[in-house]
Amino acid sequence: MKFAGAMDNADLKPLIQVRDCWKSFPGKASETIHVLEHVNLDIHEGEFVCIVGPSGCGKSTLLNIIGGFIKESRGQVRVDGSPVNGPSPKRIFVFQENGVFPWLTVEENVGFGLMSRPQKEREERVSHYIEMVGLKGFEKSYPRELSGGMRQRVEIARALAADADVLYMDEPFGALDFLTRLKMRADLIRIWQAEKKTILFVTHDIEEAVQLADRVVVMSRRPATVAETVTVELARPRDLDAPGYLSTRDRIFDIMGMDVHGGGLSQ
Repeated sequence: MKFAGAMDNADLKPLIQVRDCWKSFPGKASETIHVLEHVNLDIHEGEFVCIVGPSGCGKSTLLNIIGGFIKESRGQVRVDGSPVNGPSPKRIFVFQENGVFPWLTVEENVGFGLMSRPQKEREERVSHYIEMVGLKGFEKSYPRELSGGMRQRVEIARALAADADVLYMDEPFGALDFLTRLKMRADLIRIWQAEKKTILFVTHDIEEAVQLADRVVVMSRRPATVAETVTVELARPRDLDAPGYLSTRDRIFDIMGMDVHGGGLSQ
C-alpha cells in the first residue's frame, strides 16, 4: 500500500550518494579517533530522510561531510552526480544554533541570498516565503524580538527563498520547548510537501524522526556505520499514538539496543 508522501525510488537515480565513507580525526599524541567507517547511503530527490544514532556516533560529522564542510578520509560523496568538494549555495544548512543575522530584520534575513536578483523578484520571493513559514506581520522585526521557534522559521524561509535543492538540517529544533517542537515539525512537513525539496535531517529524537521521515537511517556506535535503514510507511499527518507509529519507533529503539525509555536492553 502506498501512503501520502511515500516515495517509490526503486528505479530512480539517487540525488545524494555516499560510498564507503570513512572519517578519522587526530587525537592526543599519536592517537587517531575513528568516527565513521564503511558508510553507504543513497538519498533520492524529494525525499525526507532522518539520521539517528547514539550520542557522539558521528551523525553531524556525516552531515557536514555530505554538505562539503568536512572532507572524508576515504570514500566519496556525490550530489547530483558530482563529487562534493565544498559547500554549495544549492544545498543549505539549517543548524540548531540560531543562524540568522541579528542586525537584519526578518525580511532582510530572508532576502539575504537574493541580492543578485531583480528587486521585484526578490520582494516577491521574500514575501512568499515569509507567509509560508507563518511570519506575515513580522517582516520588520529583528531576531531579538522573536521567539526561538520564530527565528528557526526565518532560517528555513531564507533557505527556501534562496531556491536550494537540498536542506541539511542538524538538530534544528533541539533547543526548542516540547510544544514548539511539535508545531515546527508539523509546519516543516507542510512546507516540505509544498516545496518538494530534499531534506536530510539529523536528530537525536527517535520520536521526531518517525514523525517526519520517509526513511530513518540508524547509525551504529562509533566508529559508526549504517546499522539499518527503516522505511516509514505511514500516512501524513502521523498519529503519534497509532500502532504503526509506535511499532516503527520501537523497532528503531531496538536496532539501537535501547528500550523505549532510553535505557539499554538486557543482553
